[in-house]
Amino acid sequence: MAPQNGPRRARIAFSDSAAKQLENITTEAAIHALDRALVVISVDPDIGEPIPGNAAGPRLRQYTDDIEQVRVLYFVTALRTVVVVAYIEV
Repeated sequence: MAPQNGPRRARIAFSDSAAKQLENITTEAAIHALDRALVVISVDPDIGEPIPGNAAGPRLRQYTDDIEQVRVLYFVTALRTVVVVAYIEV
């Protein structure tokens, strides 16, 4: 019997501004906190709350992890790629 794989995780990509924020992360605790939040989002991209906006751009979402004190702003593409717009430490 072949092993059953779980649902496919979404691919994570970073906008230029989010990539610049990543360059400034220096502590292991901050890296761990962001990694944990990204894993949660990759498993369920719809977990974040929609941010009200206009229909002209992508529908932004925000995910807040109260345990790690992290907030991530992102949108999901039609191919289920999660594009992180900003990583905001709460």
